[in-house]
Amino acid sequence: MNWSLFWSTFGLVFLAELGDKTQLTVLAQSSAHRAPWCVFLAGASALVAASAVGAFAGGLLSRWLSPVLLQRLGAALFLAFGIVMLVQSFRHP
Repeated sequence: MNWSLFWSTFGLVFLAELGDKTQLTVLAQSSAHRAPWCVFLAGASALVAASAVGAFAGGLLSRWLSPVLLQRLGAALFLAFGIVMLVQSFRHP
């Protein structure tokens, strides 16, 4: 086990998830249904499943694409989604 990789990934994902729509959705579900453990288990399971898809898809893609190219593609997609969201926010205030 590469503990340095583990903790750096944990830290990045933890910081990225703070205050995002996933956390706000879990907060809303928990307060609406007053079942925090059920919501916690469902939310944690969903994050594990989504992370597994990302990790295994990245592993498969790395067979054909270089890590640098994958990083650049990821950055470009992130930027593209941000631009689309920004444009939409000006169209529908």
